[in-house]
Amino acid sequence: MRQNAPTGDYNNKSGENAMKFGSRSLAVFGALLVCGMGAQAQQDYSGGVFATTSKSGGSSYPCNDTQFLQDQKAFENGQLSADQLENVCGIVTAVLPEKKTRSGHHGYFYVQVAPGQTIEIVSDLDRMNAPKWPWVAVGDTSTVRGRYYYDNDTSQGIDWTHHGTSSSWPHAGYVVVNGKLYQ
Repeated sequence: MRQNAPTGDYNNKSGENAMKFGSRSLAVFGALLVCGMGAQAQQDYSGGVFATTSKSGGSSYPCNDTQFLQDQKAFENGQLSADQLENVCGIVTAVLPEKKTRSGHHGYFYVQVAPGQTIEIVSDLDRMNAPKWPWVAVGDTSTVRGRYYYDNDTSQGIDWTHHGTSSSWPHAGYVVVNGKLYQ
């Protein structure tokens, strides 16, 4: 079972609607290519997920939702056990209140990475150069680079979305919301 945003169940009738959406999208994409109008769509379509990059002020931020979904499946099947560096993007579906944990203040929000698929994003507010939480809202477009952790089906997310690194995690992360970079 994969994690859904707390404000709604996107998996009505199991994966049936997602499969219909995927088939329809693939048919439309194929028709565009045959008609010679798919040049832009081809750049923005990868493995069933649109928006493989997001752009802000001339800069591109990588997004590979397909790789993330493959890694998520590999964790579920026991094929992966180490945390993974991920670059995901999508629409914000839920924003939770700031929470103080033993490691500091954190902001939590959910990004839809595929139809019916959301992932929790955890931002360390003490380490990010960002305004007072919340600086993201439902409906915003977001690109996230961070550490994907998978404890089990109901405890997973992407954290380490700030600019810092450590000996235990050598990759700097970030969050882009509607083109604005937060590190």
